[in-house]
Amino acid sequence: LPVCVSRQLISLYTTLQNPNMTYLGMSDLVVLPPLWARCDGSDPQHTCWIGAEPLKAGNKVTGLNIYLVSCDGPTADKTRFPNLEELKMEHKIRHHSSVVTTKGFAQYELIAAAAIEDTIAESGSSIYVDITWNGVEKILETPPLISAATLNIALESGDPRSPVFQLYRELQFLLVLAEGLKTGVTEWPEPSESESALKLVQEFLTDLKKKLDGDYIFENKNETEKIKCDTAAVDSCIKSIFGERGDLDFTEQLWCKMKSKFVSSYQELIDCFTLVIKSLERGEIQPWIHQGSSSSLSQLIQQSYHGKMEDVSLRDIAPIQMLLEVGLEKMKKDYVSFFIEQKSLLFQDYFISTSVDVQEQVHRVQKLHHMLEIMVSCTGLLQFRHENLFPLTQICMKYYKENPLNEKHVFQLPIRPALVKKFYQNDNPEVWKMEISSGHGQKEVKTTWQVSTNAPVEHRTSNNSGFLSDSTVNGSSEERLYFITMTQCSQVQFT
Repeated sequence: LPVCVSRQLISLYTTLQNPNMTYLGMSDLVVLPPLWARCDGSDPQHTCWIGAEPLKAGNKVTGLNIYLVSCDGPTADKTRFPNLEELKMEHKIRHHSSVVTTKGFAQYELIAAAAIEDTIAESGSSIYVDITWNGVEKILETPPLISAATLNIALESGDPRSPVFQLYRELQFLLVLAEGLKTGVTEWPEPSESESALKLVQEFLTDLKKKLDGDYIFENKNETEKIKCDTAAVDSCIKSIFGERGDLDFTEQLWCKMKSKFVSSYQELIDCFTLVIKSLERGEIQPWIHQGSSSSLSQLIQQSYHGKMEDVSLRDIAPIQMLLEVGLEKMKKDYVSFFIEQKSLLFQDYFISTSVDVQEQVHRVQKLHHMLEIMVSCTGLLQFRHENLFPLTQICMKYYKENPLNEKHVFQLPIRPALVKKFYQNDNPEVWKMEISSGHGQKEVKTTWQVSTNAPVEHRTSNNSGFLSDSTVNGSSEERLYFITMTQCSQVQFT
């Protein structure tokens, strides 16, 4: 609305809320909800909102707070920024105050500060810090180290440059199998190389036959390391926090063979399991499996130790179920090994429980992966150590025990500003805001001045003809463009 119409609405609203307006003939005043009028910004001050909110004592209205919000910009010209003392004096004059207090707020984007903005920003991920402090000394000052800070993390999995991207791809194969089990239609991935999963499984079984001499023993340490590297697929920069498991049993190694080249068809899956089952029936292999492993393939292996195996039908969804169970067990151990390393055992049983159906188990593994991506990002980008990762892990686990997977959720962690200061101390904030306040309780009034890189109101972005659009100042195009927002408050007392 035009500002003049908005003012008329606020005036009518004020009149209706005033108990002294007895001539209106209203015996019982109703406390109305707050009224906000969205303005078109066509006035010289670029007013974008005018609002009125009642002040109440019990069920009676004692007054109103009237707000005026204006927005200008975007501009890089900092000479347009007011002086702190001028803002404080203007507030004192308007509200007849002799004493005012100031509170600062700043928000910094830490992905950009870590110089890898193009790595995950496009995926919708963000890592930023909110900082608040008392006693602002100058406009756009860097927050002092005694400030209160909160780290905010929203992370989408699957960035190809993530150190755990191979683990993400492994999870995607698990999801393909789970979807096939649920719908009866499996979208098999395209084989990545000419060498088939069937050939890898055949070579794996042949190698085991050669090595069979009583208990199964790895003779080639280098080969063991290769298998571990294939399965962990963790970049060297993160090996210190995501340990490579060296205790892969037969079923886990089999999963690695079948997912490394990706089984590309239902028939190939059947052929792979047929090879394994025949080798077990003939006693050609006596593979080792983890104690407590409960997959159907593990049960067959246990039966083979005694020379008696049940007949297995590799028809319908049975082969997909068998491979999914193996992959689930293996990936649960992968994720849990990381969180045990971080001593983050809270709610662990919830994430690895086998008492829920297989689809829910897969869903919980997805949650584990999302948490891992968050921990890896905080370690790789922000150089967090255990004492910082531990409380964040607890926050993530608590959230995911109570909520479904949500990669847009913003996880918040209170931190000391010193922990991330090196990432923002020489950077421009995304938002910098200052509140000047006076009075107490319902008589408290505030003046807020803010600069932000994004338009603070949606309805101004489509109609910014009144905005300054200077993208360069004094020939420089490197200055950050800011929108300037001012919120002023006036108080009307009815009693």
